[in-house]
Amino acid sequence: MKKFTHQLFFILCAFTQVLSYAQTFPTKPVRIIVPYVPGGTVDLVARVLAQQLTEQTGHNFIVDNKAGASGVIGSDAVAKSAPDGYTLLVQSPTLIASPLMLKKVPYDVNKDFTPVTLLGTVPMIMVTQSKNPANNMAEFIKFTQDSNRKVNFGTSATGSPMHLAMESFKHGAKLTTPVIAYRGTAAAINDLLGDQIDAIIDAIPSTAPHINSGKLKALAVTTKKRLPALSLVPTMAESGFPEFEMVSWYGLWAPANLPPAIAKRLAELADKAMNSKAVRDQLGQQGFIPELISGENFSVFLNKELAQYSKIVKISQIQMD
Repeated sequence: MKKFTHQLFFILCAFTQVLSYAQTFPTKPVRIIVPYVPGGTVDLVARVLAQQLTEQTGHNFIVDNKAGASGVIGSDAVAKSAPDGYTLLVQSPTLIASPLMLKKVPYDVNKDFTPVTLLGTVPMIMVTQSKNPANNMAEFIKFTQDSNRKVNFGTSATGSPMHLAMESFKHGAKLTTPVIAYRGTAAAINDLLGDQIDAIIDAIPSTAPHINSGKLKALAVTTKKRLPALSLVPTMAESGFPEFEMVSWYGLWAPANLPPAIAKRLAELADKAMNSKAVRDQLGQQGFIPELISGENFSVFLNKELAQYSKIVKISQIQMD
């Protein structure tokens, strides 16, 4: 009985220490890894989040861009980091979708990460160059089929929601147009503006400045309903794809085995940050909708999304090296 009492005492002491540690977390700078080059929506969301967390806690949250291999290099760096809350990952659906298409990924998404919280969702939009003769989706499909030169589509990364949306569009339109994967949204948009590719589907925050400047032409949004800020742009459902509905979302992960108290603390900090007026002002006008789902509920959300992506990959027969 005495031995059991001692064991219980040590367990309670350890539990109390973890709770105390979580309540004072962080006590030093925190690194948020973005596995893409600067300029895309994942990077934008991470930087806005980092700024708010820095202001909340008084400790620096520093964004570190580690791009490469469609997000795999940066994500792997987080998977192999210490589970102490000081190395985090902001990612999109690419984290769970790319292993469906890539032959080899150096981590197991279910075993090597702690899902902390969903941060929010963003509608996507299909755009082409302003000089493209097509003014709607039907005309664009005809342009793609009848063009006397090779037409290429682009995407920000293999397995990204933008990639899956484009593949779903291709399947519905019965197109075999190649989709070129880039190392981030900025690179894909640059090549679209430079006439190296002919269309992308991307998150609205990345494309809105170019649509507003007249450099890109909006063809359709990927939501079920039209967006108030782009009320003249039809939905994919209105454009001949009645079942089409996809949004991009962004989440926060940590390495596996993160203490639950630290995960809870991070989720609470993120919730306050993403619902702040500053975030609404910076991202709200571009379609970002804060949606904080943490812990086990986030895992349930991820499993549902994975089922949808698996179906698209299977139908489209996507396989990447």
